[in-house]
Amino acid sequence: MQKQGVRGAHLSSDYTEVYEGGEMSSLGSKKLVPATCKVALLAGGTSGEREVSLASGKGAHDALVEAGFQVTQLDPADKQDLITLIGGNFDVAFLCVHGQHAEDGTLQGFLEIAGLPYIGSGIWSSATAIDKAKAKLFYEEAGLHTPQSIRLTNEDTVNVEEVMHQLGSTCVVKPSSEGSALGVYITKTAEELSQAIKAAESYGDILIEQYISGTEVTVAVLGNEELLALPVIEIVPQHGFYDYESKYAPGGSQHICPAPLSEELTKQLQEAACKAHKALHCKGVSRSDFIIDANNTPWILETNTLPGMTSTSLLPDAARVAEISFPELCTKLIEYALD
Repeated sequence: MQKQGVRGAHLSSDYTEVYEGGEMSSLGSKKLVPATCKVALLAGGTSGEREVSLASGKGAHDALVEAGFQVTQLDPADKQDLITLIGGNFDVAFLCVHGQHAEDGTLQGFLEIAGLPYIGSGIWSSATAIDKAKAKLFYEEAGLHTPQSIRLTNEDTVNVEEVMHQLGSTCVVKPSSEGSALGVYITKTAEELSQAIKAAESYGDILIEQYISGTEVTVAVLGNEELLALPVIEIVPQHGFYDYESKYAPGGSQHICPAPLSEELTKQLQEAACKAHKALHCKGVSRSDFIIDANNTPWILETNTLPGMTSTSLLPDAARVAEISFPELCTKLIEYALD
């Protein structure tokens, strides 16, 4: 990972300020005493991203303990753990869950009923962001560029030739409501497109998207009302695109942070990530993924409301370059949850 100077953006609804280094770590409006805070760390669950969630949980657990919190790790897939969660007199839930029944507002609704504060976005935001087709409507309303797409349900019939005529010969097929690049295919022929659609059907609704060639980058945002955009990361996958193996296998991808971009383009990406955060009413943290095309236009692909916390995850990488350690990052997320 490159570290060649730190550049971050501190944004509000009225102004943008670009500034350097450690000043970024001053956000966080409430003084928190970790030793007095009981944290229920939730990891696991029943989605296709269970193993990733458990890896995130391990990373966050170690960071929270290092920060001095009282941490109990629980699995939402275990009914007894859910009983413990409700009756455990916890102060906050730290969510390291991903995918359906976890990152989609389901678990957030459970925690709302239980009256337990939790890190990350609320029910509506979580449910909207995980649905890529719905999120696009809010990106467009916010003035963000997002690839043209077609949504298919299991009941829909599709003419692949018409799809390619509308979106172009190269298409991206992905589940509408999954993460970690599960079920994602890049197709270049009608036969490949037809096969990819069939393969992705098991995940539910499908999004067929215009393929944008360019540089893959991601931008994390911290905060509730006052937002902090972390340094931009360029992602260089070792395989053709940023698939599941590239995300989580050691050496599967290279993270270059700060991304070697102009100051103007860096600021543009950070502002776009903050616009997405606001458009989806995110809280605490989000991470938006972009493709920069040959004309230096950023195209937003999706927004993650609970970014990964594994040893290879992007959010901790960006925070470190912003001189925010992993324990400090976890502390900030809890401060935002309790704010």
